[in-house]
Amino acid sequence: MRAAVISGNGAAPILQEFPEPTAQAGSVLIDVDTAGLGGWDVLGAYRLGVQYPCVIRGEGVGRAEDGRRVYFGERSVAPWGAWADKTLVPAAEVWDVPDDIDDRTAITMGIAGTGILVPLEAAKIQPGESVLILGATGVLGQIGLQLARSLGAGRVVAAARSQVALDRLVERGLADAGVAMGGEDDTEALKAASGGEGFDVVLDLVFGKPFLSAVKATKWGARLITIGTGAGRTVELNIGDLLFRTLTCIGTGQRPPADREAIWRRLLAMQKDQSLLVDYVDFDFADASDAWAAQVSGPHAKITAKVR
Repeated sequence: MRAAVISGNGAAPILQEFPEPTAQAGSVLIDVDTAGLGGWDVLGAYRLGVQYPCVIRGEGVGRAEDGRRVYFGERSVAPWGAWADKTLVPAAEVWDVPDDIDDRTAITMGIAGTGILVPLEAAKIQPGESVLILGATGVLGQIGLQLARSLGAGRVVAAARSQVALDRLVERGLADAGVAMGGEDDTEALKAASGGEGFDVVLDLVFGKPFLSAVKATKWGARLITIGTGAGRTVELNIGDLLFRTLTCIGTGQRPPADREAIWRRLLAMQKDQSLLVDYVDFDFADASDAWAAQVSGPHAKITAKVR
């Protein structure tokens, strides 16, 4: 079968022939229709313990052997994955897709959507509060800005590195303001964007230096929730900056499959009601290597490819 195969640590995937998976007890064989790609796939491909060669894990929508149209997350049985004609997925991670939900929506709400709704609800946003999202130009951020508003936020601010991408979020009404990080004084820029008083809630998708700047741009009693490490895994933090603030770390992907499926179905319903906006970049499956390179560079969009 065709598959986008990673041959070794640091190697980019190449479309080539790869052995098909065979049926295993407790797992579902799936003919893949649409494959999705995210930053977690790039990080996960080169972690300790990965055995090569392997297929890009990814997530996708396809058909089970019994004809069901199903979504599956990035938990294909190794060495298979979504970026192939067929994959093998533990049964608990295979969820039926409603007929009125398109492939791209099912994929986007599977990992990105559930990953952003859980921490936002944990923040317990109160009506009219100000919310800052760090790393807001990516797919999680785009969804998060809209969900924060629907959960009651009065002012929603996006922060990231790309001024162009931030301007687009503001122009489309997804954010009230955008702050390009990496300036002379990020903390003051964030405070100004909050309206001068600081933020009630910070949802941090990147950690590192942006997180430190955001901590100092919060009100007393603010809730800070961090779920990502794209800007670094360690910081030198003065405990004085955390006093009277609440810091919460959320491992959204660690919940049982049934819990994640229930959250996913809630998001599908919210998408129908609210028409959440998400940017996409669609590739031909034959261009899997280009899709991978686009993800590595930071596309500010959800990458998908039609497999069949």
